[in-house]
Amino acid sequence: MNRQALLDGARRVVVKVGSRVVTLDSGGLDGDRIQALAGEIADLHAAGREPLLVSSGAVAAGRRRLGLSGRPRSLAESQAAAAVGQGALIAAYDGAFRRREITCAQILVTNDDTRNRDRFLNARRTLEALLRHKVVPVINENDTVSTAEIRVGDNDHLSAQIAHLVDADLLILLSDIDALCTGDPYRDPEATPIHEVTQIDEPLLALAGASHGTVGSGGMRTKVLAARQASRFGVTTLILNGHREGELTRALAGEITGTLFWPEKHRLSSRKQWIAFSLTPAGELHLDDGACRALTEHGSSLLAAGITEVRGNFTAGSLVSCHDPAGREIARGLTNYAADELLRIRGHHSREIADLLGYTAFEEVIHRDDLVVL
Repeated sequence: MNRQALLDGARRVVVKVGSRVVTLDSGGLDGDRIQALAGEIADLHAAGREPLLVSSGAVAAGRRRLGLSGRPRSLAESQAAAAVGQGALIAAYDGAFRRREITCAQILVTNDDTRNRDRFLNARRTLEALLRHKVVPVINENDTVSTAEIRVGDNDHLSAQIAHLVDADLLILLSDIDALCTGDPYRDPEATPIHEVTQIDEPLLALAGASHGTVGSGGMRTKVLAARQASRFGVTTLILNGHREGELTRALAGEITGTLFWPEKHRLSSRKQWIAFSLTPAGELHLDDGACRALTEHGSSLLAAGITEVRGNFTAGSLVSCHDPAGREIARGLTNYAADELLRIRGHHSREIADLLGYTAFEEVIHRDDLVVL
Protein backbone atom coordinates (compact mmCIF):
# COMPACT_ATOMS: atom_id res chain seq x y z
CA MET A 1 0.00 0.00 0.00
CA ASN A 2 1.32 3.46 -0.86
CA ARG A 3 0.90 6.73 1.03
CA GLN A 4 -2.12 7.91 -0.92
CA ALA A 5 -3.96 4.60 -0.62
CA LEU A 6 -3.35 4.73 3.13
CA LEU A 7 -4.89 8.21 3.37
CA ASP A 8 -7.74 7.47 0.97
CA GLY A 9 -8.78 4.51 3.10
CA ALA A 10 -8.94 6.54 6.31
CA ARG A 11 -12.61 6.86 7.19
CA ARG A 12 -12.51 7.81 10.88
CA VAL A 13 -10.15 10.75 11.43
CA VAL A 14 -9.05 12.43 14.67
CA VAL A 15 -7.81 15.99 14.09
CA LYS A 16 -5.83 17.57 16.92
CA VAL A 17 -5.42 21.36 16.87
CA GLY A 18 -2.67 22.97 18.94
CA SER A 19 -3.05 26.17 20.96
CA ARG A 20 -0.80 28.16 18.67
CA VAL A 21 -3.01 27.30 15.70
CA VAL A 22 -6.26 28.69 17.17
CA THR A 23 -5.00 31.56 19.34
CA LEU A 24 -3.58 34.99 18.54
CA ASP A 25 -0.11 36.11 19.57
CA SER A 26 -1.79 38.94 21.46
CA GLY A 27 -4.01 36.46 23.32
CA GLY A 28 -7.50 35.14 22.81
CA LEU A 29 -8.94 32.96 20.07
CA ASP A 30 -8.28 33.42 16.36
CA GLY A 31 -11.85 33.40 15.04
CA ASP A 32 -10.79 33.46 11.39
CA ARG A 33 -8.57 30.42 11.83
CA ILE A 34 -11.29 28.51 13.63
CA GLN A 35 -13.72 29.30 10.80
CA ALA A 36 -11.21 28.03 8.23
CA LEU A 37 -10.55 24.84 10.20
CA ALA A 38 -14.25 24.20 10.55
CA GLY A 39 -14.53 24.49 6.78
CA GLU A 40 -11.84 21.85 6.21
CA ILE A 41 -13.39 19.51 8.76
CA ALA A 42 -16.77 20.07 7.12
CA ASP A 43 -15.17 18.93 3.85
CA LEU A 44 -14.10 15.70 5.56
CA HIS A 45 -17.66 15.29 6.76
CA ALA A 46 -19.07 15.86 3.27
CA ALA A 47 -16.64 13.31 1.80
CA GLY A 48 -18.12 10.56 4.01
CA ARG A 49 -15.37 10.56 6.62
CA GLU A 50 -16.02 10.71 10.36
CA PRO A 51 -13.98 13.57 11.86
CA LEU A 52 -13.40 14.10 15.57
CA LEU A 53 -11.70 17.27 16.78
CA VAL A 54 -9.32 17.47 19.76
CA SER A 55 -8.70 21.14 20.37
CA SER A 56 -6.39 22.99 22.70
CA GLY A 57 -6.84 26.70 23.37
CA ALA A 58 -9.11 26.90 26.42
CA VAL A 59 -6.44 28.09 28.85
CA ALA A 60 -5.04 30.57 26.33
CA ALA A 61 -8.53 31.94 25.65
CA GLY A 62 -9.37 32.23 29.32
CA ARG A 63 -6.03 33.79 30.15
CA ARG A 64 -6.88 36.91 28.16
CA ARG A 65 -10.34 37.21 29.70
CA LEU A 66 -8.81 37.00 33.18
CA GLY A 67 -6.28 39.69 32.30
CA LEU A 68 -3.25 37.43 32.67
CA SER A 69 -0.27 38.60 30.61
CA GLY A 70 1.55 35.24 30.54
CA ARG A 71 1.07 31.61 31.43
CA PRO A 72 -0.93 31.06 34.65
CA ARG A 73 1.47 30.86 37.58
CA SER A 74 -0.48 28.39 39.68
CA LEU A 75 -2.69 25.36 39.20
CA ALA A 76 -5.70 27.31 40.47
CA GLU A 77 -5.08 30.11 37.94
CA SER A 78 -4.68 27.58 35.15
CA GLN A 79 -7.94 25.86 36.10
CA ALA A 80 -9.73 29.20 36.33
CA ALA A 81 -8.46 30.17 32.88
CA ALA A 82 -9.61 26.81 31.50
CA ALA A 83 -13.07 27.27 33.04
CA VAL A 84 -13.47 30.69 31.46
CA GLY A 85 -11.84 29.80 28.17
CA GLN A 86 -13.55 26.46 27.49
CA GLY A 87 -16.90 28.17 27.08
CA ALA A 88 -15.43 30.64 24.59
CA LEU A 89 -13.68 27.83 22.70
CA ILE A 90 -16.76 25.64 22.23
CA ALA A 91 -18.87 28.70 21.35
CA ALA A 92 -16.41 29.58 18.59
CA TYR A 93 -16.52 26.05 17.16
CA ASP A 94 -20.28 25.81 17.52
CA GLY A 95 -20.76 29.02 15.56
CA ALA A 96 -18.29 27.95 12.88
CA PHE A 97 -19.92 24.53 12.38
CA ARG A 98 -23.45 25.95 12.47
CA ARG A 99 -22.56 28.10 9.48
CA ARG A 100 -21.98 24.84 7.64
CA GLU A 101 -25.12 23.18 9.04
CA ILE A 102 -23.11 20.76 11.17
CA THR A 103 -23.78 19.98 14.82
CA CYS A 104 -20.84 19.73 17.17
CA ALA A 105 -20.70 18.39 20.73
CA GLN A 106 -18.42 19.30 23.63
CA ILE A 107 -16.65 16.34 25.27
CA LEU A 108 -14.42 16.98 28.31
CA VAL A 109 -12.40 14.03 29.58
CA THR A 110 -10.13 13.24 32.49
CA ASN A 111 -7.53 10.54 32.95
CA ASP A 112 -10.07 8.38 34.78
CA ASP A 113 -12.16 8.23 31.60
CA THR A 114 -9.34 6.39 29.84
CA ARG A 115 -7.83 4.59 32.84
CA ASN A 116 -11.03 3.00 34.18
CA ARG A 117 -12.14 0.26 31.79
CA ASP A 118 -15.88 0.78 32.38
CA ARG A 119 -15.61 4.55 31.85
CA PHE A 120 -13.39 3.94 28.82
CA LEU A 121 -16.05 1.75 27.22
CA ASN A 122 -18.81 4.19 28.16
CA ALA A 123 -16.92 7.06 26.52
CA ARG A 124 -16.49 4.90 23.42
CA ARG A 125 -20.22 4.23 23.25
CA THR A 126 -21.01 7.94 23.61
CA LEU A 127 -18.63 8.94 20.83
CA GLU A 128 -19.92 6.17 18.58
CA ALA A 129 -23.49 7.44 19.08
CA LEU A 130 -22.46 11.00 18.21
CA LEU A 131 -20.73 9.83 15.03
CA ARG A 132 -23.79 7.83 13.99
CA HIS A 133 -25.80 11.05 14.26
CA LYS A 134 -23.26 12.90 12.07
CA VAL A 135 -22.12 15.07 14.98
CA VAL A 136 -18.53 16.37 15.18
CA PRO A 137 -17.22 15.82 18.75
CA VAL A 138 -14.99 18.65 20.01
CA ILE A 139 -12.81 17.09 22.70
CA ASN A 140 -10.52 18.58 25.32
CA GLU A 141 -9.15 17.55 28.67
CA ASN A 142 -11.23 18.80 31.59
CA ASP A 143 -8.50 21.13 32.84
CA THR A 144 -10.83 22.73 35.37
CA VAL A 145 -10.61 19.65 37.61
CA SER A 146 -7.44 17.89 36.43
CA THR A 147 -4.29 18.06 38.53
CA ALA A 148 -0.75 16.92 37.74
CA GLU A 149 -1.45 13.55 39.33
CA ILE A 150 -4.63 12.79 37.37
CA ARG A 151 -4.08 14.57 34.04
CA VAL A 152 -4.14 12.72 30.74
CA GLY A 153 -1.24 14.97 29.76
CA ASP A 154 -0.73 17.17 26.72
CA ASN A 155 -3.35 17.12 23.99
CA ASP A 156 -1.02 15.26 21.61
CA HIS A 157 -1.18 12.33 24.01
CA LEU A 158 -4.92 12.85 24.49
CA SER A 159 -5.53 12.76 20.74
CA ALA A 160 -3.68 9.42 20.48
CA GLN A 161 -5.85 8.11 23.31
CA ILE A 162 -8.98 9.27 21.49
CA ALA A 163 -7.75 7.58 18.30
CA HIS A 164 -7.54 4.36 20.30
CA LEU A 165 -10.88 4.98 21.99
CA VAL A 166 -12.79 5.23 18.70
CA ASP A 167 -10.66 2.85 16.59
CA ALA A 168 -9.63 5.67 14.26
CA ASP A 169 -7.83 5.12 10.98
CA LEU A 170 -5.92 8.41 10.91
CA LEU A 171 -4.62 10.92 13.46
CA ILE A 172 -3.79 14.40 12.16
CA LEU A 173 -1.74 16.72 14.40
CA LEU A 174 -2.01 20.37 13.33
CA SER A 175 0.90 22.36 14.72
CA ASP A 176 2.81 25.56 14.00
CA ILE A 177 5.68 23.92 12.10
CA ASP A 178 5.79 22.22 8.72
CA ALA A 179 7.04 18.75 9.59
CA LEU A 180 9.51 16.69 11.57
CA CYS A 181 12.91 17.76 10.24
CA THR A 182 16.46 16.48 10.16
CA GLY A 183 17.30 19.18 12.72
CA ASP A 184 15.65 21.92 14.75
CA PRO A 185 14.29 24.30 12.09
CA TYR A 186 14.34 27.17 14.60
CA ARG A 187 18.11 26.89 14.94
CA ASP A 188 19.34 24.97 11.91
CA PRO A 189 18.71 26.64 8.52
CA GLU A 190 19.92 23.46 6.78
CA ALA A 191 17.24 21.27 8.38
CA THR A 192 15.01 19.53 5.81
CA PRO A 193 11.57 17.92 6.23
CA ILE A 194 11.17 14.18 6.75
CA HIS A 195 8.00 13.36 4.84
CA GLU A 196 7.60 9.69 5.80
CA VAL A 197 8.59 7.62 8.84
CA THR A 198 8.23 3.85 8.94
CA GLN A 199 9.81 3.24 12.37
CA ILE A 200 9.91 5.48 15.43
CA ASP A 201 13.09 4.74 17.37
CA GLU A 202 15.31 6.60 19.84
CA PRO A 203 17.45 8.33 17.16
CA LEU A 204 14.27 9.69 15.60
CA LEU A 205 12.98 10.90 18.96
CA ALA A 206 16.29 12.72 19.42
CA LEU A 207 15.44 14.84 16.38
CA ALA A 208 12.25 16.10 18.03
CA GLY A 209 12.80 19.54 19.49
CA ALA A 210 11.34 21.19 22.55
CA SER A 211 8.39 23.57 22.52
CA HIS A 212 8.94 27.15 21.37
CA GLY A 213 6.84 30.16 22.28
CA THR A 214 4.54 30.90 25.22
CA VAL A 215 1.16 29.41 24.29
CA GLY A 216 1.36 25.66 23.69
CA SER A 217 2.34 22.97 26.19
CA GLY A 218 3.93 20.44 23.85
CA GLY A 219 6.68 20.32 21.26
CA MET A 220 7.61 18.10 18.36
CA ARG A 221 8.75 15.36 20.74
CA THR A 222 5.26 15.00 22.21
CA LYS A 223 3.88 14.69 18.69
CA VAL A 224 6.33 11.96 17.74
CA LEU A 225 5.53 10.12 20.99
CA ALA A 226 1.82 10.42 20.17
CA ALA A 227 2.53 9.06 16.67
CA ARG A 228 4.43 6.13 18.18
CA GLN A 229 1.53 5.42 20.51
CA ALA A 230 -1.01 5.64 17.66
CA SER A 231 1.17 3.41 15.52
CA ARG A 232 0.83 0.63 18.10
CA PHE A 233 -2.93 0.96 17.69
CA GLY A 234 -2.60 0.53 13.93
CA VAL A 235 -3.35 4.22 13.34
CA THR A 236 -1.59 6.35 10.73
CA THR A 237 -0.40 9.78 11.96
CA LEU A 238 0.11 12.92 9.88
CA ILE A 239 1.78 16.07 11.25
CA LEU A 240 0.85 19.22 9.34
CA ASN A 241 1.25 22.98 9.62
CA GLY A 242 -2.13 24.16 10.92
CA HIS A 243 -1.46 27.79 10.04
CA ARG A 244 -1.58 27.06 6.32
CA GLU A 245 -5.12 27.35 5.10
CA GLY A 246 -6.17 24.27 3.14
CA GLU A 247 -3.16 22.23 4.29
CA LEU A 248 -5.29 19.39 5.62
CA THR A 249 -7.29 19.20 2.39
CA ARG A 250 -4.19 19.27 0.20
CA ALA A 251 -2.46 16.56 2.23
CA LEU A 252 -5.41 14.19 1.97
CA ALA A 253 -5.70 14.95 -1.76
CA GLY A 254 -2.16 13.73 -2.40
CA GLU A 255 0.22 16.64 -1.89
CA ILE A 256 3.44 15.53 -0.18
CA THR A 257 3.50 17.79 2.86
CA GLY A 258 4.10 17.36 6.57
CA THR A 259 5.30 14.08 8.05
CA LEU A 260 3.41 10.80 7.75
CA PHE A 261 4.05 8.04 10.29
CA TRP A 262 3.14 4.56 9.07
CA PRO A 263 1.27 2.32 11.51
CA GLU A 264 2.73 -0.92 12.80
CA LYS A 265 1.57 -3.97 10.88
CA HIS A 266 0.54 -5.93 13.96
CA ARG A 267 -2.17 -3.95 15.72
CA LEU A 268 -2.66 -4.54 19.43
CA SER A 269 -6.08 -5.67 20.62
CA SER A 270 -8.22 -2.98 22.25
CA ARG A 271 -7.63 -4.50 25.69
CA LYS A 272 -3.86 -4.58 25.26
CA GLN A 273 -3.91 -1.01 23.93
CA TRP A 274 -5.76 0.00 27.08
CA ILE A 275 -3.24 -1.83 29.28
CA ALA A 276 -0.23 -0.32 27.54
CA PHE A 277 -1.30 3.28 27.09
CA SER A 278 -4.36 4.18 29.17
CA LEU A 279 -3.09 3.17 32.61
CA THR A 280 -0.33 4.57 34.81
CA PRO A 281 2.04 1.99 36.34
CA ALA A 282 1.64 1.67 40.09
CA GLY A 283 4.99 -0.08 40.55
CA GLU A 284 7.97 -1.75 38.93
CA LEU A 285 9.18 -5.32 38.57
CA HIS A 286 12.82 -5.86 37.66
CA LEU A 287 13.57 -9.09 35.83
CA ASP A 288 16.52 -11.31 35.07
CA ASP A 289 17.74 -11.98 31.53
CA GLY A 290 15.87 -15.25 31.22
CA ALA A 291 12.52 -13.68 32.08
CA CYS A 292 13.18 -10.81 29.66
CA ARG A 293 13.85 -13.23 26.82
CA ALA A 294 10.75 -15.26 27.69
CA LEU A 295 8.58 -12.13 27.50
CA THR A 296 10.11 -10.44 24.45
CA GLU A 297 11.09 -13.43 22.29
CA HIS A 298 8.57 -16.11 23.19
CA GLY A 299 5.46 -14.20 24.29
CA SER A 300 5.42 -16.00 27.62
CA SER A 301 3.69 -15.08 30.86
CA LEU A 302 5.77 -13.61 33.67
CA LEU A 303 6.58 -16.06 36.48
CA ALA A 304 7.80 -15.25 39.97
CA ALA A 305 11.12 -17.01 39.34
CA GLY A 306 12.22 -14.28 36.92
CA ILE A 307 11.62 -11.34 39.26
CA THR A 308 14.69 -9.91 40.98
CA GLU A 309 13.27 -6.73 42.54
CA VAL A 310 9.87 -5.25 43.41
CA ARG A 311 9.36 -1.49 43.70
CA GLY A 312 6.25 0.37 44.81
CA ASN A 313 3.23 -0.40 46.95
CA PHE A 314 0.44 -1.81 44.80
CA THR A 315 -2.47 -4.24 44.99
CA ALA A 316 -3.37 -7.24 42.85
CA GLY A 317 -4.83 -6.12 39.53
CA SER A 318 -2.61 -3.03 39.31
CA LEU A 319 -0.59 -2.11 36.23
CA VAL A 320 3.15 -2.59 36.74
CA SER A 321 6.08 -1.93 34.45
CA CYS A 322 8.67 -4.63 33.78
CA HIS A 323 12.34 -3.68 33.48
CA ASP A 324 15.42 -5.52 32.23
CA PRO A 325 18.69 -5.73 34.24
CA ALA A 326 19.82 -2.43 32.68
CA GLY A 327 16.70 -0.68 33.96
CA ARG A 328 14.97 -0.33 30.58
CA GLU A 329 11.19 -0.78 30.55
CA ILE A 330 10.38 -3.72 28.28
CA ALA A 331 6.75 -4.52 29.13
CA ARG A 332 3.67 -3.57 31.11
CA GLY A 333 0.98 -5.77 32.56
CA LEU A 334 -1.68 -6.37 35.18
CA THR A 335 -0.24 -8.20 38.15
CA ASN A 336 -2.05 -11.09 39.83
CA TYR A 337 -0.26 -10.43 43.12
CA ALA A 338 0.19 -7.43 45.40
CA ALA A 339 3.62 -5.93 46.09
CA ASP A 340 3.96 -7.50 49.55
CA GLU A 341 3.13 -10.93 48.11
CA LEU A 342 5.65 -10.51 45.29
CA LEU A 343 8.37 -9.59 47.77
CA ARG A 344 7.87 -13.02 49.34
CA ILE A 345 7.67 -15.11 46.15
CA ARG A 346 10.11 -13.32 43.82
CA GLY A 347 12.86 -15.62 42.56
CA HIS A 348 10.89 -18.74 43.48
CA HIS A 349 9.26 -21.36 41.27
CA SER A 350 5.48 -21.30 40.88
CA ARG A 351 5.16 -24.61 42.73
CA GLU A 352 6.61 -22.92 45.85
CA ILE A 353 3.99 -20.13 46.00
CA ALA A 354 1.54 -22.13 48.12
CA ASP A 355 4.21 -22.86 50.74
CA LEU A 356 5.37 -19.22 50.80
CA LEU A 357 1.95 -17.55 50.89
CA GLY A 358 -0.29 -20.31 52.17
CA TYR A 359 -2.27 -20.26 48.94
CA THR A 360 -1.78 -20.09 45.15
CA ALA A 361 -3.95 -17.46 43.47
CA PHE A 362 -2.27 -17.87 40.08
CA GLU A 363 0.75 -19.68 38.70
CA GLU A 364 1.67 -16.57 36.70
CA VAL A 365 2.50 -13.17 38.16
CA ILE A 366 1.31 -11.59 34.89
CA HIS A 367 -0.55 -13.72 32.37
CA ARG A 368 0.49 -13.14 28.77
CA ASP A 369 -3.07 -12.04 27.94
CA ASP A 370 -2.63 -9.18 30.41
CA LEU A 371 0.90 -8.25 29.31
CA VAL A 372 2.14 -5.95 26.53
CA VAL A 373 5.75 -6.00 25.33
CA LEU A 374 6.95 -2.48 24.60
